[in-house]
Amino acid sequence: MESDLPDPSNRLPDPARRRALAGLSALSLSPWLAADALAETSIHALPRLALVVGNCAYADSPLQNPINDANAIALELRQSGFAVELQTDASREAMQKAITAFCAQLAKQKAVGLFYFAGHGLQLDWRNYLVPVDARLVSAADVTRSTVDLSSLFGGLSRAGNPMNIVVLDACRDNPFGSAHKTGRGLSQMDAPAGTFLAYATAPGNVAADGSGKHGLYTENILREMRAPDAKIEDVFKRVRLSVRRSSAGQQIPWESTSLEEDFYFKPPANLRKRSEDELLKLFEDEQKLWKPAEDASDPGPVLAYLERYPSGHFAEFAQAKLDRMLARQGEKRIRLADATHNPFTKGTRAIGEFRVGDLYEYRIVDLLTQMQTAQYKQRVTTVSENEVLFNNGQVITDYFGNLRKNARGYRWSGAQLFVGEYSVGKRWSARYSLYFPDGKEDVIERECRVVGVESVTVGAGTFECFRIESAGWIMQRGIALESVYWVCPDRVNRFVVFEHREKNRFGKFIKTDRTELLSFTPSAATGQ
Repeated sequence: MESDLPDPSNRLPDPARRRALAGLSALSLSPWLAADALAETSIHALPRLALVVGNCAYADSPLQNPINDANAIALELRQSGFAVELQTDASREAMQKAITAFCAQLAKQKAVGLFYFAGHGLQLDWRNYLVPVDARLVSAADVTRSTVDLSSLFGGLSRAGNPMNIVVLDACRDNPFGSAHKTGRGLSQMDAPAGTFLAYATAPGNVAADGSGKHGLYTENILREMRAPDAKIEDVFKRVRLSVRRSSAGQQIPWESTSLEEDFYFKPPANLRKRSEDELLKLFEDEQKLWKPAEDASDPGPVLAYLERYPSGHFAEFAQAKLDRMLARQGEKRIRLADATHNPFTKGTRAIGEFRVGDLYEYRIVDLLTQMQTAQYKQRVTTVSENEVLFNNGQVITDYFGNLRKNARGYRWSGAQLFVGEYSVGKRWSARYSLYFPDGKEDVIERECRVVGVESVTVGAGTFECFRIESAGWIMQRGIALESVYWVCPDRVNRFVVFEHREKNRFGKFIKTDRTELLSFTPSAATGQ
């Protein structure tokens, strides 16, 4: 990765490799990065349509807030340019007709769609159901007859073929039918369909509170955050998640899944355009000023301040991990995602484990063009602190996500957010960090990263079900374009399984094309340390 891999100048000349490099130089970098880099977008010129449903009057377990929530959301959406259909205390027939009409209008207008539901919801055999007020649930068989299968909404949205959809579900309750259907509490995890942002009031497999005030805790925070100008939808819901978590002491933590490829704003900036490098640098410097006290903080205040200002920032993954540790030490008992191992509707969410002294990694590096091995090395964890992991007595240093801070050749990195603490399909993040060369020179690296899928990967260390991450960007001052694809299996190996990396110089020629793959991994228990 950048200068972590052996210097190509150390290799023997290879005419075949030079010819292959010349051919590769015509290839473009990751196409999705080029699209995402343009802030100017036509999505905000499209019509906006919303269907909002709030159900309170259940014969069994009536609720207090959903109608208030739905009315307030509908008003706010209208002020954000949405044409809104509002349904309250809706029967199953009314909900189904409204969904059918909503999807038909989206298909006709090719609009941005938003569906919001507040009320009871449940899961059964990994499927999610929204409960109308006339539902009578005595047995499991009543669920499919009396409720609205969420998949019917997603099927209608898929057939509509509109460019973007947002689905917000303030709906969770226990499965009333016990262990005969083994999916448990709350709603079931599912990956957002193409072009969709999917938001739950709480983590899958958990239950959200109705709230004791005028609005439920989740919707109360949505209403506040969606009013913020110039806030991308991901930032809106990340701020909601942070606020709900703090207000509930970790007992309700909202959850999102996204497959959006364009930025969406409820209240877009007056001038949507691509920023200049000078503007980006100034914004990054401002972010660094807020991150520095957060990085050094011993209490949550500065970390929370950073995350509230930069929920998708270049250091947000580090900040979130730091906050998790701080709140755990303060006694927070936060809820967890339910196990989705057998869930057919999601690739799951997996978090990185802990590095342990004695963990032993062996890698080899192969030239992607010639398929010749160019290097092989072993790295053993010798020290683990709260912020750093030292390999081979400090010859190599990473952070607790596996991002390089120092390599054996004297290169150093500051704030490289390339690897993160938790992975799920659709997750994306930015990285902007410094690379310090052994001669004292410095350069800045800008990257965009996205989890694009789950793939089975076989290497010397075995076969792993890995998240595939695509990343592209630049080494700024040297004008070197970067393109990487890497595979991680965070619940089995804390470091990457495979990392493919290409660099192209300012003249369009590829100067590095390497694949680093895991030959063996021996955890500390097996090494006897």
